[in-house]
Amino acid sequence: MKYRKLGNTGLSVSEIGMGCEGMNEDDYGMCAKLFDYAEQQGINYFDLYGSDPGLRAAVGEALKGRREKFVIQSHICSIWEDGQYLRTRDLEKTKAGFEEMLRLLQTDYIEVGMIHYCDALSDWDAIVNNGILDYAAQLKKEGRIGHIGLSSHNPQVALKAVETGLVEVLMFSVNPCYDLQPASEDVEDLWKDEAYENHLTNMDPDRERLYETCERLGVGISVMKAFGGGDLLNA
Repeated sequence: MKYRKLGNTGLSVSEIGMGCEGMNEDDYGMCAKLFDYAEQQGINYFDLYGSDPGLRAAVGEALKGRREKFVIQSHICSIWEDGQYLRTRDLEKTKAGFEEMLRLLQTDYIEVGMIHYCDALSDWDAIVNNGILDYAAQLKKEGRIGHIGLSSHNPQVALKAVETGLVEVLMFSVNPCYDLQPASEDVEDLWKDEAYENHLTNMDPDRERLYETCERLGVGISVMKAFGGGDLLNA
């Protein structure tokens, strides 16, 4: 396994990370197996966006005795409500969800606190105005998260976030198809068939500007949907 410095965070992370899709299969039985395999292969970085308490508890159990071997990227504002996942911008719900997350993961800190899934400029405004960004900064000051992150599929929103200087890690969808597409507040636009009907040549300028800005500011990019959610593996 090869390792890279994650932007200016100082974290050394494996080039290949692990997402949480599939960890809840077999009544969460896959979770420990995936962490065993990740450790064997030298994968030390994983993303946990899922808010299912059963999943988080299974991850906590899987990390027992080897917490220091993994760099946790877990999501703020992803909560469990009425038996299902919910993305929230309610500050009190966000705080309660974070406390529950640490308890279930059986840790007192995470390396990257990822503000969850922001694809609209109005949503970014809500994150700022509802106190979510300030809360993330507070958690960092307290040492309960090491670095502030944001996940997004929209380069215009992501650029606005990284230009604040507060977001240190950007989780972003990067692949040779999405890079050709213009910014949109609807993530499903990225994989619609009609989006690829016309001749496409160059990288979208907003995306190019985003990547260049991240490089210049030292913002690490944690890549999601590298294969387009599986589409690029399908004939």
